[in-house]
Amino acid sequence: MLYQSTRSSERAADTAAVLRGIAPDGGLYVDPMLGERPFDWQGCLRLSPLGMAEKILGHLLPGYADMGALVERAYAGKFETEELTPLVKVGEDYVLELFRGPTSAFKDVALSMLPQLVTAARRQEGVEDKIVILTATSGDTGKAALEGFHDVDGTGILVFFPADGVSPVQKAQMVTQSGANVKVCAVRGNFDDCQSGVKQAFAAIDRSGVLAGKGRRLSSANSINIGRLAPQVVYYFIAYAELVRRGAIAEGERVDYVVPTGNFGDILAGYFARLMGLPVGRLVCASNANRVLTDFLTTGVYDKRRAFLKTSSPSMDILISSNLERLLFLATGGDTERVAGWMRELAEMGVYRVDEQTLDAIRAVFSAGCCDEEQSRETIGRTWREDRYLCDPHTAVALHVAREYKRARGAGTPLVVLSTASPYKFPAAVLRAVGGDLSGDEFEQMETLERLSGVPIPKGLRGLKERPVLHEDVIDREEILDYVLRQIDEL
Repeated sequence: MLYQSTRSSERAADTAAVLRGIAPDGGLYVDPMLGERPFDWQGCLRLSPLGMAEKILGHLLPGYADMGALVERAYAGKFETEELTPLVKVGEDYVLELFRGPTSAFKDVALSMLPQLVTAARRQEGVEDKIVILTATSGDTGKAALEGFHDVDGTGILVFFPADGVSPVQKAQMVTQSGANVKVCAVRGNFDDCQSGVKQAFAAIDRSGVLAGKGRRLSSANSINIGRLAPQVVYYFIAYAELVRRGAIAEGERVDYVVPTGNFGDILAGYFARLMGLPVGRLVCASNANRVLTDFLTTGVYDKRRAFLKTSSPSMDILISSNLERLLFLATGGDTERVAGWMRELAEMGVYRVDEQTLDAIRAVFSAGCCDEEQSRETIGRTWREDRYLCDPHTAVALHVAREYKRARGAGTPLVVLSTASPYKFPAAVLRAVGGDLSGDEFEQMETLERLSGVPIPKGLRGLKERPVLHEDVIDREEILDYVLRQIDEL
């Protein structure tokens, strides 16, 4: 099966698309026939979580020879629960806990799988070059990618993060990462600076051919890589199957999903699940104070020309939502000329406006809401007091938007809120919201939060402060390309 670039007729087999990460023209790979290829979604619901993953990924990436073995190596014994992403009743609704993997963030679901996909694609494509993963992170992708790729044969990984744009816990997770094939570097700037710098490095290296004959080629662990995005479809099926199993819904009944999102990958995976037949109702995009997606879904104007706000939900502090490009491609029926034009306007002028037909197609499925810092704090505290459920600031954004959405909608479709990170990744923000003692640094605050709530600190976060710092590089955003070229031979 061939994947197509969102910006031209350029195509690649699924294995080749995973290895490349991004198309040569700067577009993102997408399956133009996804909604037309039949998929037995009902049969999928009767499988185990690993069985679902095998069947879903086999459908999305059919070029892989033994998906079952890859899934087993990716997930077996690595998550806290056999269901991978447990569903928890909170008040009247359900929270899908996506943070039960090794780094306590939702990125683990995809980034446990991506190394298996990359190494298998490398074998199948007969590639002898080492695959160097080049990625930007707003906090969680970096550690999850490092955990997945460290010391994996035939790969190296280089992660850039905003120097002052991640929590102390997130930073500590990355800068203490061991592995002979890893490098971590802070960038003076925000996540958009990191992401834009990485994309520019991909383009410049591809144009120059500087890696030719050096035994290295680049790929990405961001959700611009279809191999990162595809595994995220699985947990929409897991949640739906669990609701059916509990008798909360009848098979075939629609379910709405509320998703805290910045780069739009997590919610786009829900749209892929819908195209595959899963009875997904509305997909509600929950934004923090950086409400660029809420404004776009409301007006049809995407405008990044605004102040960048640093919030307590840093993984959503994003003004350029890359995966929206894939939705535009699908909503326009694969009109690459229009998509390429909008992306060019965004790069050159910082703004674009979609036509009414495209906006109507998107609004037929997607709703939007946002949550400011005060509302986020109130939601964390209220959810703890009323439901004895401890949530992180990203999940709080989604819970607030879910409540507003239900108030406007009235009684109706069952609702699942996606929870993207452990509260222990943001202990200061959570303690402040629940009225806890804020003395000490964030690592001491984790222990305070554990004593207050009785919720155990995840194994991967306990003792993080005592681990040695192994990565101390800090660069300006203009230096990303030069840094990549200096480091790539050492990975």
